[in-house]
Amino acid sequence: MKRKFLKLFGSSFLAFFLLPFKISFSETKKIINKNLTDEQKNILFNKGTERPFSSPLLNEKRKGFYHCANCGAKLFNSNSKFDSNTGWPSFTTALPGAFKTKIDYSFGMKRTEYYCSNCGVHHGHVFDDGPDANGKRFCNNGLCLIFKPTN
Repeated sequence: MKRKFLKLFGSSFLAFFLLPFKISFSETKKIINKNLTDEQKNILFNKGTERPFSSPLLNEKRKGFYHCANCGAKLFNSNSKFDSNTGWPSFTTALPGAFKTKIDYSFGMKRTEYYCSNCGVHHGHVFDDGPDANGKRFCNNGLCLIFKPTN
């Protein structure tokens, strides 16, 4: 009986003090682009993933910039795009301040997730196997991006 009381009291105590902290410091994600598809919403807001090799942006070769599909923030220059043979658009570098990162331990591995620093939506993961001197590969879901070519 004493053990049950301690468990209940301990969990109530933690919930009372930690829940307000979690709510006040949680990331605010809101739909800015009302034209997002259900698949885009799943990826951006629920950390989903599109099927590999399904993005039309995978073969995009024109010069321009890649923007967040939700808020329109500029994220990548086309000069940093490369073919990683992974099935998702990949980039060696992001524009300064474009993303915030967080460690993700899902699927039994440690990965670095990145989010749009403007609206907080999920875009993909960054890995340490890129071809550039910095060794980074930003693996992005194509549905999270809008490409705007430069004229």
